[in-house]
Amino acid sequence: MLKQFFLAACCIPFVCSAKQIAIVIDDIGNHQRDIEILNLPGQITFSILPHTPYSQVFARLATQSNKELLLHVPMQAIDNSKALGPGALTSAMNKEQLQSTLGHALASLPQVKGINNHMGSELTQHTEPMKWTMEVLKKRGLYFLDSRTTNHSQAQHVANLYGVNNISRQVFLDNIVTEQQLSQQIDKLKQKAERYSFAIAIAHPYPETIDFLKRALPELERQGYQLVPLSQLVNRKYIQLAKAENKEFSAR
Repeated sequence: MLKQFFLAACCIPFVCSAKQIAIVIDDIGNHQRDIEILNLPGQITFSILPHTPYSQVFARLATQSNKELLLHVPMQAIDNSKALGPGALTSAMNKEQLQSTLGHALASLPQVKGINNHMGSELTQHTEPMKWTMEVLKKRGLYFLDSRTTNHSQAQHVANLYGVNNISRQVFLDNIVTEQQLSQQIDKLKQKAERYSFAIAIAHPYPETIDFLKRALPELERQGYQLVPLSQLVNRKYIQLAKAENKEFSAR
């Protein structure tokens, strides 16, 4: 029955005055130049890597600027040659190790409203570590954004089982950082927003991406799109779920 409610909600457009877009910029915290990204116009959401040199100062300044923050949790990738960085969650961890590592990272950035996975194409496919992750998020009242680094991710399914609010990325803006590709991906994002009344993108703090967004974000608003914090779309999802549930019971 719960699955039916989620499917029904996905088919109901969000009721809002404008087509809403959330853009999450990942990989924040390693470089001092990341702080300059706070000057981007609009309600960008930022996802901060734990225990990085500029994570604390970025979080403080972002909070002062009323910007929404996520914890960008490193998770094991299929390609084990990729360095995960501090605070990483791996399939070799038991429940206590994983929850302690995640809890320590969250304690270092109490400003965050949720988490998303950094890499994680391996770990998010496994139900057990996702259960342990969602237990932590449920206790702390945090939401989960699935970066969808694999089509086989179990993260949202497990989040639903544990009652953790969740949502997924629809577009990666900058897998290729050329003007042409960035323009194509922003057009794809707009098409999603046109179809569903909302859309969610992930980008990264590449200089090319930031320069592009400085020009593209004001244009989005002129075209009738509303840039919103990610939590606003998460909340709207669950409003629609509640409406779908009420409609289902009323039809009986």
